[in-house]
Amino acid sequence: MANSAQARKRARQSIKQRAHNASLRSTFRTAVKRVQKAILAGDKAAAKSVYEESVPVIDRIADKKIVHKNKAARHKSRLSAQIKALSA
Repeated sequence: MANSAQARKRARQSIKQRAHNASLRSTFRTAVKRVQKAILAGDKAAAKSVYEESVPVIDRIADKKIVHKNKAARHKSRLSAQIKALSA
C-alpha cells in the first residue's frame, strides 16, 4: 500500500488511467472486429467503407500508445489484404 500522499495520489490516478486505456483498447478491438465482420459477409464495397472508417480510429489509438504502432500497422495491413482478396 502507498505510504506517502504522493504515492496515494499516483495510485488513484493510475486506476483512472487504466480504465481509460482499457476503454480505448476495447474501441480498437471493436473497430477491427467490425471490419472482419464486413469481410466475412463478403461484400467488398461495404468492407472497404467500414475499413476506411476504422483506420483513423486505429491510428488514433496507436498515436496514444495504447497499442504499439507496429501492431496497428499489422492489423491494417492484414485487413486491407483480406479486403483486396474478396471478389468484386
